[in-house]
Amino acid sequence: MGEGGEKGGKGVSDDRSLIRQLAQEASAKGRPLDWFEQLYARARADGIAVPWDDLAPDPNLIELFDKVKASIAGRRALVVGCGLGDDAEWLSSKDFAVTAFDIAPTAIDECRRRFPDSKVTYAVADLFNAPEGWAHAFDLVFESSTIQALPPEMHAKAIHHVSGFVAEGGSLLFVARARDEHEATAGLPWPLTRGEVNLFTEREGLRELSMEDYPDKHALPPVRRFRAWFQRAAK
Repeated sequence: MGEGGEKGGKGVSDDRSLIRQLAQEASAKGRPLDWFEQLYARARADGIAVPWDDLAPDPNLIELFDKVKASIAGRRALVVGCGLGDDAEWLSSKDFAVTAFDIAPTAIDECRRRFPDSKVTYAVADLFNAPEGWAHAFDLVFESSTIQALPPEMHAKAIHHVSGFVAEGGSLLFVARARDEHEATAGLPWPLTRGEVNLFTEREGLRELSMEDYPDKHALPPVRRFRAWFQRAAK
């Protein structure tokens, strides 16, 4: 889910206020994941903007992939929180056998509608309760903007589950908004700290092969991001 097309303007600002309200209400009810489907349903019915779905592949994915593609062994890929499917379709065009999932059924319906002849396997799935067959099953995993859409108290658990998809010798390409350790979060999105990103290596057994902390100028206005390449050791 890229954010390269973020734009200003009253209409977009109003949509984001609604999105934050949906997220807050879902968290207050103890069901912090429910708002994703609510958002996509509203987007389909009322034209609400989904900020991370630009109807184009994430430029951060393209740039990072170009740096690491020679080191990726195997052809089975997974896109976490695939939204409307553009990142999954782009990886499919690079000859990966792609599985892409989202917790929102409406998002997956839209993927299938937009790409009726797609080779991608689209699935409705929950990151925290994914199919058992996905454990350590993918040579390439791409996660962008999903974890930052979860409350901070869920970040460590989400990192654990994302890491669990990476096969032996496999790679994880990771993109997220960034913040300093003591920088306050005002609400959705919830940027990650460097300490949280370190959990991929310190707790989950991955190796950090590259890490960038940079102003993403694809977004308007630019936003600070982490962009990283992790790998699980091969036996």
